Amino acid sequence: MIFTGQSDLTIDAKQRLAIPAKYRSLLKPDRDGTAWYCVPWGESKLALYTERRFEEIAEGREMTLTPDETESAMDSAFFGMCERIEPDAAGRIVIPKRHQEMAGLGEDVVVVGCGKYLEIWDRKRWEERFNQQFRNLPAMVNELKQRGAKGGSTTN
Repeated sequence: MIFTGQSDLTIDAKQRLAIPAKYRSLLKPDRDGTAWYCVPWGESKLALYTERRFEEIAEGREMTLTPDETESAMDSAFFGMCERIEPDAAGRIVIPKRHQEMAGLGEDVVVVGCGKYLEIWDRKRWEERFNQQFRNLPAMVNELKQRGAKGGSTTN
């Protein structure tokens, strides 16, 4: 399953966001789970992973019973920020208030398909960034190709 495109949406007064039908229609509960994981990332966006995708990535990490301070700090900060969110019968999720504040989201947002996950951006911030990203797309592709050739990860 690959998420593409973007949708302009509104977070309502109860902090609910309707996952667009074009994304919901791709989901299969037996393959993807029924919930979403909301992950604040950077200073300006939230990432939404299907339940199974998030678990697959999280469980694929190398673990130790005795993490060093950096690993422990990263785990508590990262997993402590993530929230598992169950959609309601109408396909809406409640975006945690803290996540809205961390990402600087107003009520007008854009949900962006990012291949294997979704991003939620404040609409004004997304519009400012989109044209710049479009112009820089060839350079970003080249950078990722070089990073991949050096053995770096380019997938989520």
